[in-house]
Amino acid sequence: MKYQRLFERGQIGCLETKNRIVMPAMGTNLPGCNGEVNEEIIRYYEERAEGGCGLIITEITRVDDETGIGTPCQLCANHIRYIPGLERLARRIHRYDTRIFLQLHHPGRENRSKFIDGRQIAGPSPIMSSAIGEMPREMTTEEVEGMVKKFIIGANIAKAAGMDGVEIHAAHGYLVGSFLSPQSNIRTDKYGGSFENRFRFLAEIVGGIKASCGKKFPVSVRIDGDEFVPGGFGLEDAVKTAAALEQLGVDVINVSAGTYETVNTIIEPTSYPQGWKKHLAAAVKKAVHIPVIACDVIRKPDFAEQLLEEGIQDFVALGRAQLADPQWGNKARAGKEEEIRPCISCLYCIEDVLNGKIIKCAVNARCGRETELTGLSKDGAGRRVVILGGGPAGMEAARVLAIRGFIPVLFEKQPVLGGSARLAAVPPLKEKITWYLEYLEHEIRTLGAEIHLEREPDLEEIKAMEPYAVFSAVGGTNIIPPLPGIQGENVCTVTDILRKRVTVKEKNVVMVGSGMTGLETAEFLAEQKNKVTVIEMLPNIGPGMYTPNLIDIVTRLKKYGVTLIPSCKLCEVTKAGVKAENMKDHTAVEIPADQIVLSLGVKNDPTFSRVLRENFERVCILGDASKVGRIAQAVQAGYEAASDLR
Repeated sequence: MKYQRLFERGQIGCLETKNRIVMPAMGTNLPGCNGEVNEEIIRYYEERAEGGCGLIITEITRVDDETGIGTPCQLCANHIRYIPGLERLARRIHRYDTRIFLQLHHPGRENRSKFIDGRQIAGPSPIMSSAIGEMPREMTTEEVEGMVKKFIIGANIAKAAGMDGVEIHAAHGYLVGSFLSPQSNIRTDKYGGSFENRFRFLAEIVGGIKASCGKKFPVSVRIDGDEFVPGGFGLEDAVKTAAALEQLGVDVINVSAGTYETVNTIIEPTSYPQGWKKHLAAAVKKAVHIPVIACDVIRKPDFAEQLLEEGIQDFVALGRAQLADPQWGNKARAGKEEEIRPCISCLYCIEDVLNGKIIKCAVNARCGRETELTGLSKDGAGRRVVILGGGPAGMEAARVLAIRGFIPVLFEKQPVLGGSARLAAVPPLKEKITWYLEYLEHEIRTLGAEIHLEREPDLEEIKAMEPYAVFSAVGGTNIIPPLPGIQGENVCTVTDILRKRVTVKEKNVVMVGSGMTGLETAEFLAEQKNKVTVIEMLPNIGPGMYTPNLIDIVTRLKKYGVTLIPSCKLCEVTKAGVKAENMKDHTAVEIPADQIVLSLGVKNDPTFSRVLRENFERVCILGDASKVGRIAQAVQAGYEAASDLR
């Protein structure tokens, strides 16, 4: 076997696992609104168990209804009525020789009053998280003592339901973690002040669970290796906490990082490389003799194996990797790494959860819809389907159609597959998109799709192929506003830059538009030693962007000295630069530039779609050719159209 360490059996206390792969806790919004287990969340976890995961740690599970509601729909373990549902979940997971822990959680000061019927959020001290913007009230000593009992009740419910263990969430700035942190805990009672007092809340929870559930019932504690918050819980605190937890009888330490104020260290955007925080787990592991689990932006099996071989950790936590591909474990075990659908770290999964929606994955259309999209009918019978456009929508459609037994015939006008996603992979630190495109191309070639590059068949050529259906995923075209000077030689689009039809180095550049594409292209240009100014007509830079992604790219742009100007509307292009309008006071603005780059979005042309519908019985319009969107929408459209074709 290629990955010996990854697939050797693991030991957590008295519990043995079939391998070293862990699915860490991630919120889903899949359970019922009253916290009950339903078939949706069972199937979600069951697919990861069947796919080769050794240990699943459930999403955040509520132990307190007063101030402890973390998401609108989350698992609950605060009443015996939840035992039967949790039992069904555990039983289904155990069918695959996979173990399951229930994660016990309270959001603390990182909650919102709207989740708890308008009540004030609660924490160790009245210190507000800048990411939340709500002042927590300080819990009384009696409340803290009562909360200890609620965590213990949660653990007993988990054990009664047949769970293999529990995990206490003491990281990410949530309630237990905020007691540990000197930045968020300035109490003067027995739960604040010294390390021992700040540790007391967690120690009493662990002690109570071990006393009531038995010493052999496994307990994991998830801690931050570093909050990355000034004056907060740092690596030295983590090492000391881990050692103290081992003395209390904790069976495994799960090392993570960050709080909501440093959110990009919890759930990293695409710019963060594999293993960037492995030093945190390594330091904790040196301090304890019990196993260590850690999240390290692990995407590929060879890197997971390397971490285990180097002794950085004992178990590898693969969260988003198993959202993208539930079969990650089985494919790695079989040595089929090229068949693993890679996570691109786009944050689409958590973005939807935090917006109150169910969990999704940009590259896996079935994630969170496992009971809805149950399987693909194999009824293609060798019928030919013409697909125009080889971007994510077209390639995903080709993949699904091939699995169903159709013969996809894919045409792409460029010399390589990928469409606009290929351009998205050009700016710095975007190699994970290339990984995904390589996966898609490998899949459709392996499945036998016919691929024609640098080809745009006309209507008669398509007719001659007598296709059963035609899928159009030809993308959109750049929006170019009818402004004076816009056709000048000093004007181009982001597509021109990313396709390298226009090369700009050591020039003054104005980027018009600050969406994700504009900002990432600005970084690409800044890397080429250009002086870049980004102007945006709307009041804020990055309109519509998910905040962590925006923070990530803007932080890097500032290091390059890129100037960002919101409320600035392009009015005219001249040979000397641009004339614009300040949208706040409507004054004129002139910005000198050698090159103007337009990033104003794309539009689709309905004419071609109309022609296709007039000439063929079955036509599907996908991706930007239908509605301009992101990779997630393109993949979903491709999957659904291909799976629904009748």
